Amino acid sequence: MHKKHLGFSYKNQILHAESVAITDLMAVYGSPLYVYSRMDIENNWREFDQAFGDHPHLVCYAVKANSNLAVLNVLAKLGSGFDIVSIGELERVLVAGGKAGKCVFSGVAKTKIEIERALEVGVRCFNVESASELSRIESVARSVGKQAPISIRVNPNVDAKTHPYISTGLKENKFGVDMSNAIDLYQQAQDSKYLNVQGLDCHIGSQITEVSPFLDALDKVLVLLKQLKDKGIGITHLDLGGGIGIDYEGEQTIDIQNYIDVMISKVENIEIILEPGRAIVGNAGIFMTKVEFLKQNSEHSFAIVDGAMNDLLRPSFYNAYHQVLPINKNAKGIQAHWDLVGPICETGDFLAKNRALSLSEGDYLALMSAGAYGFTMSSNYNTRPRVAEVMVSGTNHQLVRQRESVQDLFAQERLYE
Repeated sequence: MHKKHLGFSYKNQILHAESVAITDLMAVYGSPLYVYSRMDIENNWREFDQAFGDHPHLVCYAVKANSNLAVLNVLAKLGSGFDIVSIGELERVLVAGGKAGKCVFSGVAKTKIEIERALEVGVRCFNVESASELSRIESVARSVGKQAPISIRVNPNVDAKTHPYISTGLKENKFGVDMSNAIDLYQQAQDSKYLNVQGLDCHIGSQITEVSPFLDALDKVLVLLKQLKDKGIGITHLDLGGGIGIDYEGEQTIDIQNYIDVMISKVENIEIILEPGRAIVGNAGIFMTKVEFLKQNSEHSFAIVDGAMNDLLRPSFYNAYHQVLPINKNAKGIQAHWDLVGPICETGDFLAKNRALSLSEGDYLALMSAGAYGFTMSSNYNTRPRVAEVMVSGTNHQLVRQRESVQDLFAQERLYE
């Protein structure tokens, strides 16, 4: 069972991040605010790493989940690898102290410039998603006189039983190549002196809370692995992607040790790469917001907060659930089933619906499990500055991203003269 919110708990009725009262953080940094627990990030990564024991492996954190430099630096210091999907993510990892030789480069639309830069810094492997991409990587590698390390991402046509927007392993999804086409592509790569076949890659989706889809996909991948071996195509690692779900709403989650044990029992003598993102940072972060107004009518009770869909998109985008906790557990206010709505001029601008809370104007609320796909998906819609990010470690807290100013938002713009 994936542990929930160890870094966040009530002490003397006040919500704390590790040993720091959230009330203190709000006084220093203002609202809205993302708060991350360093302890949770480290513990979650180590849970994956240690579960492998002596089996050769690399845990590549999926940067898209939360790409703050401090988060990446904490993971780089542990020896983490990184799963990147853009040149921007690659440059972030390098600035944060991560090693290019531990980066796997995923994504369906790699440009010539991205491939060149990845080859220049010595990326560990390209996860190739199409025949066209394989040709492009080969031609770039030829032009710079290097050999590009590749693995091909296959689509095992397994239903991950998750939200359709984050399902990636079905034939109707844009990712990967059909299993039936993979052998020809591998043969093509094997025959090229500018490509170096290293791995076999598969990723079926995100927020998956049962182990069977992963094992179904693995079984299909192992059949392909044997076919490749029979053709003399050597694979040195299996990249089995990420997608392990976390507990947002009391979901049963995957026992990571059991999952990895089963995987190792099926895959002997070959390195395994995993790409967890949400499972490392999801429960290690919260989003803080302040109640500005309470508004009730005959049908609904609205708590209008200072955080909005531009700050935390998941509820609007996926209809996702985040547990809402008051900072002060004993707060007295108006008891009702509240919809938490933001300042943006869209009916879809909500953070939570129908939550039994006792609220007063001026209260602070925490949206839990907001460390993954929170800040990274935020925007400046309605000309709203993106919020500050803070990391807590024990009794210490530090600003890891300054709040944007309104002037920052149009600093790159010019009037037409």
